[in-house]
Amino acid sequence: MKIIGTIQARLGSSRLPGKVLKEIAGKPLLLWHIERLKRSRLLDDVIVATTINPQDDDIVKLCKAHNIKYFRGSEEDLLNRIVSAIEEFKIDIHVEFFGDSPLTDAHIIDEVIGFYLKNKDIYDYVSNLLKTTYPPGQEVVVYRGSALVEVDRIVLPNDPLREHVSLNIVRNSKYKVFNLEAPPWYNYPEIYLEVDEQEDFELISNIVKYFLSQGQEYFSLAQILDYLNKNKELININNKIHRRWKEFRNEDR
Repeated sequence: MKIIGTIQARLGSSRLPGKVLKEIAGKPLLLWHIERLKRSRLLDDVIVATTINPQDDDIVKLCKAHNIKYFRGSEEDLLNRIVSAIEEFKIDIHVEFFGDSPLTDAHIIDEVIGFYLKNKDIYDYVSNLLKTTYPPGQEVVVYRGSALVEVDRIVLPNDPLREHVSLNIVRNSKYKVFNLEAPPWYNYPEIYLEVDEQEDFELISNIVKYFLSQGQEYFSLAQILDYLNKNKELININNKIHRRWKEFRNEDR
């Protein structure tokens, strides 16, 4: 049974173009992200799922330079891009990650995967994003690869929600889904550790550079939260930005 994570990454972001290759301390955000994911004890591998658009050739170059697996598919039909990667790499358990979340904590990844594995006979899908309790940017989504393949056949070709991936599992009543809520020490939904806008990049840069100055290239979510709670002015850098994903979350779930 292969447990594989994919990162949805492209350079055509409308709000912060090229963000996944923006560098902090000489290293692109995408590479920071991949290195953190590879600290997971339960992920067998990580694949970058990018597009066939020529502007994403630079993402492919990065992957080749660092011996990272990649897949290229549709830019607009993200659902099919990820399904095609699942089929190409014969992924049994798929773990979905987003390219704008470079500081995902490996411990949280293993918590969500571990819960799914213990309950896979009950739930088709387990995540920590259906209700926002963890800091945004710590999303982990786990489900059977075959479930997404099934959904791809069901969702109509012109459905605008094909620009999303596992949302199409959640909105289909056929599948049983479960949301993991953050324990009190991680419950900071008002702290945004994702990169949508320049202000987000400034906050992430500040965090990374602080820990590098302390001689730490890897640092946990607990350490990040401790640092930010001691420097609360940093939280205000990006907490007023409109987040488009909020319209797809059910905060009463």
